[in-house]
Amino acid sequence: MTETVDDFRSRAAAWLAANASTAPRDYGAICPPNLIAAGRDWQIRLNDAGFTGIHWPVEHGGRGLTPAHTAAWIELCARHGVPPVLNMVGLVLAGGSILRFGTPEQQALHLRATLEANHVWCQLFSEPGAGSDLGGLSTKAIRDGERFIVNGQKVWCSGGRYSNWGILMARTNPDAPKHEGISFFLCPMDTPGIDIRPLRQMTGEAEFDEVFFTDVELPADCLLGPLHGGWGVGMAVLTSERGHIGASVIGLERRLESMAQLGSSRELDATSRDRLAHLLSRGHAFKAMGKRQGPEASTAASLMKLGITEMMFDTAMLKGDISGALALLDGSDATGMLAAPGGRIAGGTSQVQRNIIGERLLGLPREPKYGEPKGPTA
Repeated sequence: MTETVDDFRSRAAAWLAANASTAPRDYGAICPPNLIAAGRDWQIRLNDAGFTGIHWPVEHGGRGLTPAHTAAWIELCARHGVPPVLNMVGLVLAGGSILRFGTPEQQALHLRATLEANHVWCQLFSEPGAGSDLGGLSTKAIRDGERFIVNGQKVWCSGGRYSNWGILMARTNPDAPKHEGISFFLCPMDTPGIDIRPLRQMTGEAEFDEVFFTDVELPADCLLGPLHGGWGVGMAVLTSERGHIGASVIGLERRLESMAQLGSSRELDATSRDRLAHLLSRGHAFKAMGKRQGPEASTAASLMKLGITEMMFDTAMLKGDISGALALLDGSDATGMLAAPGGRIAGGTSQVQRNIIGERLLGLPREPKYGEPKGPTA
């Protein structure tokens, strides 16, 4: 008989209580390069204990449970402050796409190896000229017999330098409408012609990489899903795996607690107190919305993402203003201000989130695409 969600939650909570103290910190969706060894060890322990691939089929190394069980696990991990998986790209995006679109051979090659942390994945989607408008990507994969020749550049790649596999979207039909000429590939990162370079940010860190492809030869069996049908593969996985609002609410609660400490750890003037109170009230409104949302993804995900991003940006600016001239020196306040703009880009830009909210929630006219008329003409 299938284990109930409540029974699973009790078993998982007991395991986490005994093991969370030796886990890496909760680094979020992407394992940073300096924690990859600890992250892989943690993933191996999770797999041995039965907490990976929770809703994957048993024949692929999963536990045969339901997405509700997975959501309970993610929420418990958030409460214990530990990562629920090694890397979201591998366990959610790559794993989810291979489960849904992979051939039996691709599933046999990748799924168990991903759960066991032998295959570690990065995402090769964004480009210098195709970030928010992913459909405008220009990296090409030209069919040449039983192989594809790939040329182009990817950017903002998380984990490129430590991954041995990547999920790659590339243009295979340059003459087709932009969303119809893209294919989805499973790319071994040690293939000759792939050049991975750390991308230095203005904080001084290098969390991301840029990846260059020069006459890279990919075997035809690296194609996932239909030729020229990669847009549908990518979007199906990205949209079906959104949500897990419960964990987001827990993370928001911790941020609000940290923000509230500003009022007790620093002497604030009346203007700063008013700004802080406004930020806290915004945060609690988002918390209430997240609790009302439930486990199913909807436009509320964009509302939460946009609202929390802007709240944390304003919080970083407030901390800098409170510190005054000290914020010009090296320290947490300066780093926070330098890092804050990145939140408006990562995970879908604030502009894209506003378009989603306007079009899908408010029913506003669709945003004109490049080259389309912007309104009625005389």
